[in-house]
Amino acid sequence: MTTLPLMPKATAVWLIEKTALSFEQIAAFCGMHPLEVQAIADGEVAQGIVGYDPVANHQLAIEEIRRCEATPTARLKILATNNPVRRRSKGARYTPVAKRHDRPDGIAFLLRNYPQLSEQQIVKLLGTTKDTIAKVRDKQHWNTPNIKPRDPVTVGLCSQTDLNAAVADANARLEREGAEIPVPALDAGDLDFSAE
Repeated sequence: MTTLPLMPKATAVWLIEKTALSFEQIAAFCGMHPLEVQAIADGEVAQGIVGYDPVANHQLAIEEIRRCEATPTARLKILATNNPVRRRSKGARYTPVAKRHDRPDGIAFLLRNYPQLSEQQIVKLLGTTKDTIAKVRDKQHWNTPNIKPRDPVTVGLCSQTDLNAAVADANARLEREGAEIPVPALDAGDLDFSAE
């Protein structure tokens, strides 16, 4: 799998202006057609685009350019990126407006079924506040009569992998502390009486 450089047209503009690479080499590196690269060189395409330096932006080594300038059949190789794009990890998770009314239900579910989760973990999972968690726990929330514990994964407030990771972290913390891992509570609706 080949990856393209960031901003391929602007990179092509820079390579045309600053190097002696062939149109085919630039086209192969930027994922373009050689005629499109030739049109850029002729000034027919990308007239207002400022060149984007792939060397300064750690996408290409100057030695790689020199090697390909010396051998017209050689192809440029993009540098491996050392810092891939990571998920945002700081701050509360954004919850769409349409799902915000489901948050107290998700909080109630987590408090009942996973009491080992810390408030901070619930804040991170559901994008809520510690104050809201405390109000749901103490039944002081303004909508307490209508709160029904519902799985936040099925409601769409968090992913199953994030929930599993948070529960595993909480269980590991309890094991380190020597505390007992609580068993999730069961509703009367969860019990199966069909075997009797």
